[in-house]
Amino acid sequence: MRLRALVAQVIVLGVVFGGVPAVPALAEEPPAEAVQTAPKPEKLEAGLASDEDGARAIVELAVPAQAEQVAGEARLLPETDVVLQPQDTSFIVVQGTGESLTELAKDPRVVSIRRDRTYSPSSLASGLTLVGADRAHTEGADGRGTTIAIVDTGIDAAHPALGNKVVRQACFSVVDVGARSLCPNGQDTDTSERAADATTPACLDGQVNLCEHGTHVAGIAHAVAPGADIVALQVFSRVDDCGEAGEPCVTAYESSLLLALEYLTRLKDTVPGLVAVNMSLGGGLYGGSCDGEPEVQEMKGRLDALLAKGVAAVAAAGNEGSPGAGAPGCLSDAVTVGATDDADRVPDWSNHGSVLDLFAPGVDVDSSVPGGRTEIYSGTSMSTPHVTGALAVLAQRAAETGADASAGALTGRLVAAGRPIVYDGVAVPRLDLYGALTGAAPSPGVTQNPGDPGDPGPGDPGDPDVPEEPGDDPSPEPGTPPVGPTQAPVPIPLPTVTVTVTVTASPVDPPAVVAPVRPTMCVRGTSKKTLSAAKWAAELGTGKGTLTDTTLRCYLGMVGKASRVFPELAGASNPAAARRVLKPAKRTKRAVFESELLAAWLNWASGSVNLTAKVNGTTSVGDALTTAEARRLRGSFPSASASLLSRHVNARRT
Repeated sequence: MRLRALVAQVIVLGVVFGGVPAVPALAEEPPAEAVQTAPKPEKLEAGLASDEDGARAIVELAVPAQAEQVAGEARLLPETDVVLQPQDTSFIVVQGTGESLTELAKDPRVVSIRRDRTYSPSSLASGLTLVGADRAHTEGADGRGTTIAIVDTGIDAAHPALGNKVVRQACFSVVDVGARSLCPNGQDTDTSERAADATTPACLDGQVNLCEHGTHVAGIAHAVAPGADIVALQVFSRVDDCGEAGEPCVTAYESSLLLALEYLTRLKDTVPGLVAVNMSLGGGLYGGSCDGEPEVQEMKGRLDALLAKGVAAVAAAGNEGSPGAGAPGCLSDAVTVGATDDADRVPDWSNHGSVLDLFAPGVDVDSSVPGGRTEIYSGTSMSTPHVTGALAVLAQRAAETGADASAGALTGRLVAAGRPIVYDGVAVPRLDLYGALTGAAPSPGVTQNPGDPGDPGPGDPGDPDVPEEPGDDPSPEPGTPPVGPTQAPVPIPLPTVTVTVTVTASPVDPPAVVAPVRPTMCVRGTSKKTLSAAKWAAELGTGKGTLTDTTLRCYLGMVGKASRVFPELAGASNPAAARRVLKPAKRTKRAVFESELLAAWLNWASGSVNLTAKVNGTTSVGDALTTAEARRLRGSFPSASASLLSRHVNARRT
């Protein structure tokens, strides 16, 4: 289900960004190499029969009682092992070659055999599992009866992922020289029904939505607390001349943020269920608490007022990779959140230190963005709404049981239950919502030193690589450290708050607008030059290419969504694994075929070839990819097809 949705998403991206033609459906060609004893095609998943290296596969059975007998038969097959045999279930999991799986599929008790697919460990779903939100939901703890506020770039309230939970909106957006309002009415204040609409024309720059950050954040909070209502507050303004490139961006003035916090303080009187406000934004960087700094006293006063009324302010620590946090996260009354990945490691860009209250998942989080789509972003912005949603869930349970429901008490439970993450000599708990609900003891702590890459996983650079070929990039210098879990994808920029400092001695010029770097969206590139398989392998080498790791992962993600061969069948889910496909240790027919096929898909993702472009006569690039993938799924690797991709797709002149 997940993979089909991802393919649909790529097609949507193609329509929205640059008119990319839809990825062609693969032709259902009858396998020429089929033999009479082969199982029915629908019983054995395409591609498994030709997998010579072995695959982990789910063997679905007619009834659970047959599992023991089928498992016994599977163990008798050559190069086959039963790796999982759950009790009272209708499937087993085996590791076997394509030949052995084909033989096993002949058993009449076997209903189907399909690849045991892997899903990204850093998706929103895995983050929910990590913090125990899924278990909380099964016990009826989902935040119902509570309300959370999202102070950000507005929200697409109609997004299906938000479940119609946006119940109130307001906008506070500066109108000044160089800055224009993002409120639908064009004014500096709007409290109408769609005041925080993130799809308003002012949010759009061509086909790019500048206001998608808030919808992404709201989607995460809603996933943690699907029963909670949401108040959307837009506090950003549009600036059309940002940085050296002069591109548009969004930024927030402190005055807008103060107005929003005042609005929430008043709102608490009529919405008693308001328990937390999410602020995935920040300005400046402070090495510790900034309570005594003059420039943040007004903001501190607003947070104090909210806290006195029982509303917790949850703020992002920031993405500078430093000890400390930006404002408002540096204030002691804020619940300040840093990022970890799903292995409980702190990415090198997350702020950290004693000013933090909690860590939460923030690496490669797949959440909603305007227009009914989703995007994968990293950052402490993504960690913060995990905590905001968790506070709503705890508040619901406290109301049901009569426990202390004050903001301090709820935060205290989260802090007490979290798994200690010791980083840079400071222990900060990682969010454990289910532990806080049940009062369970924290999981054993984990210690990580800044810059410690951890153990390289399978396929990480540092594994023995294939010999270099003439003209390829040189091998890494001896002693080059492997890329480890701490070197996470580049985070989405934290929306910037421009803090205004008023000096009464003499008038001052209006505060400069501090513009955040424009978020990088994962869409097709705009390259005008195709690359050969060898040159793509060089790009995927450690620190040797011209493309960033974020861009390469974006392209590989698009390939994985559009193709039926990559990454699961041919194992090209990350840069290191893809490099081994592009530059195989042994140049067999299969290896060369897969290398050229992956290079062709990467050239499509980079924008250097279009699916409608002709390769020869009436054959298009899309036709060539369709035919090649169909052959690969049948276990056929014709040299002519590989040559066609090499000469007419990967060596095209555009």
